[in-house]
Amino acid sequence: MQLIGMLDSPFVRRVSISLQLLGIPFEHQSVSVFSTFEQFRQINPVVKAPSLVCDDGQVLMDSSLILDYAEALAAPRSLMPAAIGERQHALRVVGLALAACEKTIQIVYERNLRPPEKQHEPWVARVQGQLFAAYQALEIELRNKPLAVSSKAINQAGVSTAVAWSFTQMMLPEIVIAADYPALQAYSAQAERLAEFIAAPPV
Repeated sequence: MQLIGMLDSPFVRRVSISLQLLGIPFEHQSVSVFSTFEQFRQINPVVKAPSLVCDDGQVLMDSSLILDYAEALAAPRSLMPAAIGERQHALRVVGLALAACEKTIQIVYERNLRPPEKQHEPWVARVQGQLFAAYQALEIELRNKPLAVSSKAINQAGVSTAVAWSFTQMMLPEIVIAADYPALQAYSAQAERLAEFIAAPPV
């Protein structure tokens, strides 16, 4: 299998780390949806990262759908808890982490891709409020129910949380102040020391 996309994308990175944790062999191709658009289009005409080229040549896209497929391949090994209460909690945390990724990207795109005279500050303020809400909720979740942080015990909630936090701190450190979220900062720092995270550097 081939994972297509740049690791500075949190969605590509969460797939890369998860595939490693699930023990699924894959080849990573650093193809950009921007600088190598045409190359990406030859692989997936939709040009969506991450894309996964399966062993039979079929292409999957969207990180959550790719990970659903990966979970089926790796069964009974899984990064999602089996007990319904634990699974519900993991899904809530993953949803918050993915929302944080999406809102970070929206702010970055607004700043970097739209001309300054066309940037809409009320929209940016709204998205920024959603970003803060996601991280405030994640901080509370981590304080109330700490996540495992070892290669054997970390689950998808932990992977997605750490990847999201690292991405936002890389892109918007002046907006999401690390000192305001000590639990997230500490957890992400621990996760980033795991071999699977080190093997998928965001830059």
